Formats: sequence, structure tokens, C-alpha cells
Amino acid sequence: MKIDIPAKPVSCLVVTTVLLISILSVHPACAMFQKANYDESKVPAFELPAVLKTDDGKAVQTYHQWTEVRQPEILELFRQHVYGRVPDVPFETEFEIVESDDDANPPVPGALRRQVNIKVRANGQEKVFRMLIYLPRQSDGPIPCFLSLNFDGNHAIVDDPAVLVTDSWVRNLADRGITNNRTSDSLRGIKKSRWPVEEIVRRGYGLATIYYGDIDPDYHDQFQNGVHAILDKPGEDRPDDGWGSIAAWAWGLSRALDYFETAPQIDAERIALLGHSRLGKTALWAGANDPRFAIVISNNSGCGGAALSRREFGETVARINKVFPHWFCSNFHSYGQRVNELPVDQHLLIAAIAPRPVYVASASDDRWADPRGEFLALKAASPAYALCGRDDLSETEMPPVNQSVGQQMGYHLRQGKHDVTPFDWQCFMDFADRHFQIDAGNGGEK
Repeated sequence: MKIDIPAKPVSCLVVTTVLLISILSVHPACAMFQKANYDESKVPAFELPAVLKTDDGKAVQTYHQWTEVRQPEILELFRQHVYGRVPDVPFETEFEIVESDDDANPPVPGALRRQVNIKVRANGQEKVFRMLIYLPRQSDGPIPCFLSLNFDGNHAIVDDPAVLVTDSWVRNLADRGITNNRTSDSLRGIKKSRWPVEEIVRRGYGLATIYYGDIDPDYHDQFQNGVHAILDKPGEDRPDDGWGSIAAWAWGLSRALDYFETAPQIDAERIALLGHSRLGKTALWAGANDPRFAIVISNNSGCGGAALSRREFGETVARINKVFPHWFCSNFHSYGQRVNELPVDQHLLIAAIAPRPVYVASASDDRWADPRGEFLALKAASPAYALCGRDDLSETEMPPVNQSVGQQMGYHLRQGKHDVTPFDWQCFMDFADRHFQIDAGNGGEK
């Protein structure tokens, strides 16, 4: 597929610059200079790998064949070609409650707060990442929770002066006054619009979140920091299927679930895993790998998340690997110009979550994340849910804007841009209500 190069304001006198741009435009390694395709008529013809057919062409016809043969095969293909493989290294975990308040009112009425250090030790080293938890103060039993990574630090999700500020690496942002890759108390609550903590608690759910940079910093540091540094085998060359940052963040989410299994106030069997954008990619990968997550939710996850790679609409495999080379394994980088040769596409990742409930959310103005590609991937995963005796996605076309559809496989297209909004959360909590048997009107169990 030929992709046009964006027009650039280049002076006609600067011949060398024009020549350089001309060279870059035809060089396959320079996909980051290519203009994104937003024209459906330019989506190339493609054929998706079959959901219910093994790699050697055998039909998958029973639940046993799905769970014992095809599902593990799909996950192995994604480890080898996309997200990478977590090293098989023994590790230990320790959980430390570093702050606790049974009455977090204000700022969150009816809530209690916990801050837990998750300590991971391997190869003689230790990595610590901190989880912030809000739970309904009044509850008759273990509480179902939403678990989600955040982009800006735990203190950024809520105006709560007790929330500890991360000392991990953060991206420098001049408009927020972030310098030297460190955040500050002045940014407390800056992203609270994405986190309706009070409403979540009122609906009978807990909320747990970890700053993703505590687990692994989001820049290409040759995997010398974060959990890579303690789990990668010392002195060994990094393999082509070595795990990237998305796999590292996903691994950290499973360690949070390890903690939930030790906390009597939390129902570890009713955890809804939620992620937005690159953290939506992470949620899908974590949820597919760890069947302990009861519900998996992707919000605006796009390329490498819920959107079909073969559509080459918006962000592409070539561009994402060029701009974010640390997110995926090295093998994935080789598919930028030959995406149809990938033995998987993202519908298989969604299918690998079956039979557990999955929800995919898109935004109408977020063309970069390819909303149609997200819907089509969810739809293409339906055969796995049908085989498992679960409701598949019956809709053949994308639903109207701001309308949630589906039972076991949920979807909505929200009006607006790349973001997480109260409407999104309303849909996610409604979806969880159905599967966790929560009475929203009563703020608790049915």
C-alpha cells in the first residue's frame, strides 16, 4: 500500500532538504515520516488469521480444544511476535501497607484509603511500585474493584493531600512544570477528570491504581531500569522475543492481583482490569495472560491494542515501533512493511480472553486509534465467545455514537477525543454491574 508523504513548508532554495525528504519518503525504515491514512477507501485488502483454526490448520470445535490448544497457541504467538516473553526467573513479592485511613472523607466521601508498596525481588535486586486503593467504607463482604494503571502518578488522579507522590521517572512537560523527569505535589489532582473516584465508590466498587512508570519507565532505556532490570538474566544478550514495556506493565498488574488475594476486604475474583491508550494495550495483554482478571476493558487502545493492524488506518505497526521501540519485542519491529505476514492480529488477542467478559471502547474523533478497526476486531473475536457458550457480539455494524451494546462482549463509540470520560466510566460500571451482580441503585450487592 502506498502512503502519501505529508506536505512540508520547505523553501525552494533549500535543495538539499528537499532531496533528503524525497529520500526519506521512499525508504521503508522511515515510516514515522509517512502521513497517516484516514481514508477507508485506502484500507488495503486483507485476510485475518482464523480464530477457530490452529496454526497447523485444524478446526477448533470444542471448549476443550479452545482452552487447551488454540488459546495457549495464540498467546504463544503474541509472545513470540508482538509483546515478548517474560523471563522464566524465580521472584519473590512482599506487600507493605505504607499508609492507611479508614475515613478518607474528604476528599472521597464514604471511602477508606490504602497505599501499598509492592516489592518484587529477583536476581538479588528489588523493585518497588506503589498501589493506591479506595474502597467503600460500608460493605457487607469483599469488594469488587477496578484496577488500572495511570499516566501521571497516583497523586494526579484525586485531590487528596495524603496520596504519596512518586519519585519515579516521569516525562518532562513544560506546560506542567515537570523538569528533571520528576513530578511534584503541585500536580495533585491534575487528571481527576479521568477518575470519578467518588462515583466509583458510591456504586459499590473499589478503585486501585499504580503509576505505570513505577513498574517500568516509558522511554527507551535499553531495558536497564524498572522490572526489566531485575528479571532479565544478567550477562545474557537480549533475545528477539524479549519482553517490552507493555509486557512489563502487564506483569506488574498481575502482581497487584497477587496482593488482592491477600486482602480480605477485596474480592480478588471480581477484578475488572481497565486501561486507556497504551495502557489499554497493556490491559488486553495482561487480561489475556492472567485468567484471574474477571473482566477486561480497553479504552481507545488502538494499534497494538484492540485495533486491527492489517487495516493500516491511523497509527500503524511501522510507526508505533519507530516512535516507541521499547513497547514491543524486537520481532514485532520486522513487520512494519509486511503486516500481512504477522501470524496474529488483534482480534486474536481479544479472543484469547474468552470466555471472560471483555469491553472495547472507542471515541469518534480518535481516528489515530482507528475506532472502526477496534469494533471490527471485537466482532472478529466473536467466534471464540460463541464456542465457549457466551453471548457474542450480534451487531454487524458499529452502533450509534454514545450507545453501549453487547453482553459478554461490550462496545461503545463515544463522541469526542482520545480520553476517558464520565460516560465511559458509566458504561464500564454498568457492564461490571451485570457480571458482578451489583445493584447500582443500592450501592452494593444484589
